[in-house]
Amino acid sequence: MSSPLSFQVPEPAVRPGGAPDFSDVPISRAGEVRRPPVDVAPEDIRDLAFAIIRVLNRDSEAVGPWAGLLNDAQLLEGLRHMMTLRAFDARMQMAQRQGKTSFYMQHMGEEAVSCAFRMALEPGDMNFPTYRQAGLLIAGGYPMLDMMCQIYSNELDPLKGRQLPVLYSARDHGFFSVSGNLATQYIQAVGWAMASAMKRDTKIAAGWIGDGSTAESDFHAALVFASTYKAPVVLNIVNNQWAISTFQGIARGGSGTFAARGLGFGIPALRVDGNDYLAVHAVAQWAVERARRNLGPTVIEYVTYRVGAHSTSDDPSAYRPKTESDAWPLGDPVLRLKNHLIRRGAWSEDRHKQAEAEILSSVIAVQKEAETHGTLHTGPHPSARDMFEGVFEQMPPHLRRQRQQGGV
Repeated sequence: MSSPLSFQVPEPAVRPGGAPDFSDVPISRAGEVRRPPVDVAPEDIRDLAFAIIRVLNRDSEAVGPWAGLLNDAQLLEGLRHMMTLRAFDARMQMAQRQGKTSFYMQHMGEEAVSCAFRMALEPGDMNFPTYRQAGLLIAGGYPMLDMMCQIYSNELDPLKGRQLPVLYSARDHGFFSVSGNLATQYIQAVGWAMASAMKRDTKIAAGWIGDGSTAESDFHAALVFASTYKAPVVLNIVNNQWAISTFQGIARGGSGTFAARGLGFGIPALRVDGNDYLAVHAVAQWAVERARRNLGPTVIEYVTYRVGAHSTSDDPSAYRPKTESDAWPLGDPVLRLKNHLIRRGAWSEDRHKQAEAEILSSVIAVQKEAETHGTLHTGPHPSARDMFEGVFEQMPPHLRRQRQQGGV
């Protein structure tokens, strides 16, 4: 008689109340992962889907073949971008707790991923982001006032109250509208990249997805089309270890790593230390060059950690140890870049403290200005008429009637 079938549900190594332990996470030494030529065949770099590309070592030195691409001025600019995003996060998180907005999502611990990637792009390239890539906007020079007004849904909200807070849209800054339906942006990125190639343009696309959303069918459909048509796209997977309440093993399945998913489609795939600004930029630049040279798509997995809650609606203490982030072995991206610059003699503790104060002061000044135009519960808001505008080039009769019935 056959034994009964069993059903497996993957479990994280540690639950709330347990002692965090990442000792079984294989982490490559800084500088040890090779840097292949940009035109390498995907089958020749299968090993890079399982290693982790790192540049900064434990002594804050930049080592290995992926180092040396950025000068001091560029690194200092990157540090300020990450510090600005962190200060922005802190003020908006506080604003949500004060009832000035309904919802917010922090980037704590993940700042290097989007800030460094943005610096590898050129004007006109298009990102199809999720809700945790505001660093693309900050590093790209998008006005922080517009971001705050959209979060507050006030009279200057560039989206006129039609998007949830943090679901930004700034196509002129290479930032396509964020979709609350996760994974849709992946197939959109591939389609946009295909269209760019069909038009004989020079612009590439970048798709963004979290580890949990890779379980969606859109993720796999995007890989099929990107592989088949060699779309000029970079397919980014931000593995911050946790979806809203499930650990990465639920979505990863038996593939070993998320990057390895690309191998089955013949797409070159790399993993990078997502808390190492230099490594993220170097890998991004490699993949962007590959796309721009008509060599096809690249999958990049950023190994990082979501320090804060998934959102202001989430309590992570219900599903992971409170001290788990302290045990994360790849550290804090801001502190790591700061220490590297100090090691190079381009920065100091005093200058860092001064910069922190200056950045926080500038963020608070913009916040005060934004709040003069209203918040969620006070001040002017977009007109109800705005919901009918900018949707159709020619407004259909049924919407015209609805607008008239609403008296707007």
